Amino acid sequence: MRKELSEILTVACAETIGTAMLVFFGCMGCIELGGSWKPNHLSVCIGFGLTVMLIVNIFGVVSGSHLNPAVTLAAYVYKLVNIPTAIAYVIGQFIGAFLGYALLRLLTPITSPNAHTNKFCVTLPEVDIWRAFGIEFFITMGLILICCGVWDPRNAKHHDSVPLRFGLAVAMLALVGGPYTGGSMNPARSFGPALYNMNFTAHWIYWIAPMSASLITSVMFRMIFYREVQKITPEEHPLRETKNNV
Repeated sequence: MRKELSEILTVACAETIGTAMLVFFGCMGCIELGGSWKPNHLSVCIGFGLTVMLIVNIFGVVSGSHLNPAVTLAAYVYKLVNIPTAIAYVIGQFIGAFLGYALLRLLTPITSPNAHTNKFCVTLPEVDIWRAFGIEFFITMGLILICCGVWDPRNAKHHDSVPLRFGLAVAMLALVGGPYTGGSMNPARSFGPALYNMNFTAHWIYWIAPMSASLITSVMFRMIFYREVQKITPEEHPLRETKNNV
């Protein structure tokens, strides 16, 4: 029992720090510094993607670097985490998202034109509500599909490039979805800035769309595409003595 509790606290700590890094470094790339620097959409997406790659490299071995309640829900469907562990993951993610954003606002130069408004790095829809919902749903579906592919036992020997794959996937999905919804795909990433700024405009989209996409996608992938890898044991296939004929 004590060992299990220790493991839960360890992964919760990893998710807290990892999600704080995601929001801190990702949103840092959105800061304008007057005439000296003004980020564009491409640079922001690449920044978030590289941040994900960094965090997966650091904490992937500890917690899997979910950083996202939608990913944790899919992991639960895949039986990679149990309910107590999933709850610890999600709590850590929300705490981390808020702390990461609060720290960024504390350190941001007061002269920044955009970083001290109640909309800075807050995911807000730029299209009507149902289009925004649909876009968040389908870009989250893309994210969960790559998670399911990585978790498939047939992919167990191909994990060396996982951080790069996830980073590029997040960058691509944010690149296509960002102009319409902010490209969140992550309730925790949206919640931290929204809570700090008390700006919850259309915020339900960034909970319902990613979580429903995660549930539907992970269940569908597991039912249709998932295959167990057959393990060969010595008891099932005993070694036979061979004669070396010269």
